[in-house]
Formats: sequence, C-alpha cells, structure tokens
Amino acid sequence: MSEHLRLDNQLCFAVHAASRAIVAAYQPLLEVLEITYPQYLVLLILWEEDGARVSRIGERLFLDSATLTPLLKRLEKRGLVERRRNAEDERVVEIFLTASGKRLKKKALDVAEGFFCKLQTSHREAERLREELKGLTSRLHGRV
Repeated sequence: MSEHLRLDNQLCFAVHAASRAIVAAYQPLLEVLEITYPQYLVLLILWEEDGARVSRIGERLFLDSATLTPLLKRLEKRGLVERRRNAEDERVVEIFLTASGKRLKKKALDVAEGFFCKLQTSHREAERLREELKGLTSRLHGRV
C-alpha cells in the first residue's frame, strides 16, 4: 500500500479529527448556555457585528443559506436573535441580537476560558496554530 494513501498520513483526516475533538470539547461548555456549537459561531459574529446580513454570516462561517436559515430560525425561536428584512431591499435579511442574546455574551466568556483550559497549551502556541489554519483555509479558497 502506498504511504500516500494511509489514513494517518492524510492532512485532511488530521484536520477532520481535530475539528471533531474541538466541537466535542465545546459541547459541555455550551450546554450551560443551551446553545449548539454552530449557534455559538453565529452569536460570535453577531456580538461583533449586530445586524449582520445573512449573506455576511454565511461568508464568515463558510455556510450556505440552506444550512444557515434553519440555524437562525432556531436562534430566533429561542429568543436570542431577530430576523428583519432590510427596509431598502426586502431581499436582504439582517440578524439582530435581542436583549437575551446580548446578555448571553457575558456568560460566553466562560466558554472561551473553559476551552482554553481544555486545550492545555500556551496563548502563543494557540495563536500560532490558529494563524496556520487560517492560512491553510485562505490558500484552499484561493485567497492568497
């Protein structure tokens, strides 16, 4: 068998396995907030850009609207966000945090700290790894 075709030699599998481990590490931290990992990612964007367009959220998370729309509907049902049509262009949907969604931000600080503790690495090493992964993503999307 070619060494190039061994599962343990595949970068894609190493990234996949790491991604699943990251989501699993976040799960108990997010249970306290009663949100899922994808919902957490959406809220992170909205805590930066309240009123972001659905298209903008999709771009940042690399998700299409078919995946994003049900996720946003669940957040709206929970009372964390509100979807509004843009007054100038009704085709555009913007997502706004509710008061509950804004309050959740303070509790989410514990999530970030809890994950870093589980990571068991230095801030410098975590930053280096994050930047390498962002570079990999950019190259694969042809943005270099």
